[in-house]
Order: sequence, then C-alpha cells, then structure tokens
Amino acid sequence: MHPRTVWQAMSRPGFLLSSWPWRSTAYLLTGALIGAGTLVGIVVLAVVCGALAVVLVGLPLLVLVALSGIPVAEVERRRLRLVDPAPVSGGHLTPAAPGLWAWLTTRLREQETWRELGYALLFAGLLWPVDALALTVALLFPLAMVATPVMLATVGDGLEVKVLKLWTVTGWPTAFGVAVLGLLLMALGTYVLGVAAGARAGLARLLIGSFEGELGTRVVELARSRVRLVEAFEAERRRIERDLHDGAQQRLVALSMTLGLARLDAPPGPLADQLAKAHEEAGKALAELRELIHGIHPQVLTDYGLHAAVADAADRCVVPVDLGLDLPPGRPSRAVESAAYFVVCEALANVAKHSGADRAWVSGGHRDGRLFLEVYDDGRGGAEASAGSGLTGLADRVSVLDGRLALTSPPGGPTVLRVEFPCELTKAAEHFA
Repeated sequence: MHPRTVWQAMSRPGFLLSSWPWRSTAYLLTGALIGAGTLVGIVVLAVVCGALAVVLVGLPLLVLVALSGIPVAEVERRRLRLVDPAPVSGGHLTPAAPGLWAWLTTRLREQETWRELGYALLFAGLLWPVDALALTVALLFPLAMVATPVMLATVGDGLEVKVLKLWTVTGWPTAFGVAVLGLLLMALGTYVLGVAAGARAGLARLLIGSFEGELGTRVVELARSRVRLVEAFEAERRRIERDLHDGAQQRLVALSMTLGLARLDAPPGPLADQLAKAHEEAGKALAELRELIHGIHPQVLTDYGLHAAVADAADRCVVPVDLGLDLPPGRPSRAVESAAYFVVCEALANVAKHSGADRAWVSGGHRDGRLFLEVYDDGRGGAEASAGSGLTGLADRVSVLDGRLALTSPPGGPTVLRVEFPCELTKAAEHFA
C-alpha cells in the first residue's frame, strides 16, 4: 500500500527506489508546462479583451477572464493525485435553474470562483517558475554532471569540456569524478524534489480545496462509522444472549432438575435440607440469569418482532399499561428495532420507579418511512432525561440512527416520551438474513 502523501513517503526507507521521486518530478514538470501555458492564455485573453473594449465588445469577454480559474483549478485537483492520492473536491454551488445564464450568475456570485481565479493568477505568475527552478537545480544540474564523460567523449573530443559552463574538465578521471558527484547530488535532489512537490501540493490544496466538502465527507464517514459500531454492538449483544440462553441457562436448568430429583430421593434429615437449599438457590440463579438475558436482548424480540416484545414489556410493568401499536407487516432493521424496544423499556421502568402514575399508555406506528413510538403516563411529571433516568445513553443511540427522542414532562404531568426513526420495513426473511 502506498503512503498517503509524498511527505510520508520521504520519512520511510526505500524512498529513492520507490515511485515517489518520479511522481514528484512529474508533478513539478507538468506544473511548469501548464503554468507557462496558463500565463500565455491569460495574457492573450486579457490583451484581446482590452483591445476590443474600445468598441464595447471586449467587456463581455472579461467574464472569460474571471472564469479562467475554474478549468485551471480542476486540472490542478486532478494533478494533485500524483503526490497526494486523497481527493480534493471543489466548492462550487449547483445553479438553481438550468441554462447558461443561471450557471454564469451562480459562478460569478460565489466566492469559490474568485478564489480559483486568484490561484490561477498566482500559478501563472509565480508558482510555475518555482517548479521550473526546483527541477533545474535538483535534476537538470546533476544530470549535466552525470553526463560529463559522454560530453567529453563527443563534444570535447576526449580533450576538454565545460560542465554547467562553470568548470573545465580536461581528463577522464576528473570527468568520472564529476559524474559520481552528479549521482550523489541527484540522490539528494530527489528529496529536494519531494519537498518542493509536497509544499506545492499543500499550497494548492489550501487554495483550491473545498473545506466544507472535505468536512462534509468526514462527517458522513463519521456517521457511517458510528452506525457500523451500533450494528456491531447489537450483533455482539445477540451473540451473548444466544450463548447464555443455549449454554449457561440450559446447564442451570439441568442442575435444578438434578437437585430436585435428588431432593425427592433423599431421606429426611440434614442432607435433604441442604439439597432443598441448593435447589432453591439454583432456581434463584436461573431466574436472575433469565432476567439478565432478557435485559441483554430478549428472545421474543428476535423471534417475534417489536410488537410482541413491547407487549411483553408492558405485561411485566408493575403499572397497568394500555397498548396501542399499529405496525404494518414487516420489520425494521435490527439496530432500529432494538433501540426502539429499549427506549420503551427504559420509559416504562421510569414510570414504575419515579412517576407515581396509575396508568401508562404505549402507542406507535409506521408511516411516511418513519417508525414512531410514544409512552404516556398520568404521573406527577417533572422528569428530565439528563437527571439519571437512563435515557441519555439511549438518546445518543437513537441519534446515531438518525432518530429523534423527545421528552415532555411538566410539573404535575403528564409525561410523554416520543421517539422516531427513519426506516423502511422489510420482510421477516430479509430481516434474519
């Protein structure tokens, strides 16, 4: 895998034998050629517009000068990939209407166009001579020194030759010594080219890169990574629940049955009492394990879906709960289904512990591509999601899925908790696939 930029490549061994010196040379060489062409094009266009301005024909053509930075910047973004594979996006807006006039007005009003024009002028006036100078000093001069023996044999007839028009070489030992020195300077020059190419690429990225676009890309990737973490978390919860259900719980059931049979066969006395106590403790451990499994990920949610799981949670609540779910056939994604279920469970737990309510209601449905659930109670109110109710973590989990959680609880009640998720329902077979 290639390093991400020429800067990172230079810090690693093997830089001289990698493709990065060639890529740096290509970047600077194309920069010198394109920059010279850009200078000629801008000057010619400006002169033509100035000459025609006398008859008012050149004034509209000045728009072309203002827009000349757009193609230059686009070429530069593509050229950047030679030394920095990370893509650089532009920040141009999409015209509000089709047509040339809408496109022109949009481009002339946005800041990105003028920023790219400034870069084009800087490129044509200053940057390409710097590229050419770096190539001359770091590559052409050492190449001329390396070619000294060849020059002595051809141009100098084996007698005398000037190197870089500065030194006179009159013998073969000196010629080969200059060639060896040229090779050393060429090796050093590759690092000079890397530094120059990296600096030029960084400046170009700063001037023509879209900060909003790159930030938006990073935000999207962060959101996707958070969703992937939630999905991985849900998968791990299901795996733990399945292992406990099929492993430890079955062993405890077998142990409880064995202790029960041993208790029946044991004669009255201390041994029977100990077996009875062990049988009772095994039953308590089994009940606690089942409660733990249910808290990790209830089997009813996996097997029968959200409606059945919410109905089961309502049945287990100590406060009477009226259920009014109207869910169409199909099931949401596993992450949405799990988050919605645990929001309802946490809300009902808060109703039982803190509200003092006589009754609660759970309603919900799915329409317009959104799943919504609402928990309502007639308690004393005054609840806050940030006051240790356990809803804060669930709110973060809901937001990862692009959902919304809202809590309304004025003093004196009632308390209403509403949660919404954007989601589409799938068939049960697709859900378990």
